[in-house]
Amino acid sequence: MSHSFTPLASVPVDVSRARVHEEGWQSWSPSGAYPLTGRPYRPTNANWATVCYRPGVTAPAGTFQGEGLLALDPGDGTPVRLWAATDPAREVPSIRLTVTDGTAEVSADGRVKEWTGTHIQSVLADWAAALGLAVPRPAPTVWCSWYEYFTAVTEDDIHENLRAMDTLDLPVDVVQIDDGYQSALGDWLTLSGRFRSREGMAAAIRAKGRRAGIWTAPFLVDPASALAAEHPAWLVRSEDGAPLHAGRNWGHDLHVLDSTHPEAAAYLTEVFRTLSDEGYDYFKADFLYAGALDGVRHADVDALTAYRSGVELIREAIGADAYLLGCGAPMLPSIGLFDAMRVSPDTGPHRRPEAGDYSQPGQDPAEFTGAGRQWQHRRLWINDPDCLMARPAVETRERWAAHVEATDGLMASSDRLLSLDEWGVTTTRRLLAGTGR
Repeated sequence: MSHSFTPLASVPVDVSRARVHEEGWQSWSPSGAYPLTGRPYRPTNANWATVCYRPGVTAPAGTFQGEGLLALDPGDGTPVRLWAATDPAREVPSIRLTVTDGTAEVSADGRVKEWTGTHIQSVLADWAAALGLAVPRPAPTVWCSWYEYFTAVTEDDIHENLRAMDTLDLPVDVVQIDDGYQSALGDWLTLSGRFRSREGMAAAIRAKGRRAGIWTAPFLVDPASALAAEHPAWLVRSEDGAPLHAGRNWGHDLHVLDSTHPEAAAYLTEVFRTLSDEGYDYFKADFLYAGALDGVRHADVDALTAYRSGVELIREAIGADAYLLGCGAPMLPSIGLFDAMRVSPDTGPHRRPEAGDYSQPGQDPAEFTGAGRQWQHRRLWINDPDCLMARPAVETRERWAAHVEATDGLMASSDRLLSLDEWGVTTTRRLLAGTGR
């Protein structure tokens, strides 16, 4: 895709009333509508620019920029206008808007089609509906280990909460083990010392009449992993031949699995077939941005083609009946691949994100982008607004619960259930029971 921008439109606007919607690149990228007098959220450091935004694509100061979608409400009673990618699974142009003397100038570095409508959310919904996707199946209700235990989760923690679901009469369909069961990113089938048996854990969950779910970050590889040491040819490379740098997280630099390499693809298939055979049928695939990074791969294909083929390998391995949730995923290139999709940054027990960066964990950024992407719900996938946290230690827990409930999307609890007070239990039970309205 060229990065030469072609003018698309000059639109008179009422600067005091007009609003512009930027669509961010991936799940965690800020997305939503701003007044023309506002300042859109941008990365506050280079690492987050790679991990949470569109790498290598920088919007100049004073410019609004949507990745594949940008909508303008001129604020003067004339129709809302949307500029949208014509083939979003394969090409996602950056679309820019600047304002000079009461006129919005719109340009793009790729092919777009213009739509008009009455409201920003409705014209985005019209565009999504025109894609003609099948209505996504309803999401199960979920309990997830992440927001209480993070990477320190143990098998005993899962058992305790499994028992608490019965004690508290919580309608949880899926018990999802999050990050921490594996020995390293990339070594998905090797257990950390905190888990005794992945298959045994799935069997214990299913014996309680619930479904077993599990987290992976399928395209990330820790340089300290056995995979990186034993199979360096399976890694995506930069132009200088070094392993591609996918940013830094968990205190580690990160590499990328090259799913176009036949042996790496076979390994990816083996991982997900093994998990499926062990009894897991709900899969959260996270940090998917890595699979769409530009780099040198075994096959001579562009990054978006490599990304989609990698996700299709996962789907084939887990089967059509398994439920697949994406997260940290490039949004438009993921259309048609997932049952549900995280549509916001991570939430947190706090409101404000670190350094004021709206790609980072916090209730404020999760609410901003989750609301801005509500148009995607039941049109592209089931929206995942991120987990309910209802324990007393969570800041503004009532407001966060109200946001999660209002989305009517995937409902997931992520507390140590025995730590909930009466309000927490009642709220968790009500939100879980309301799924599928």
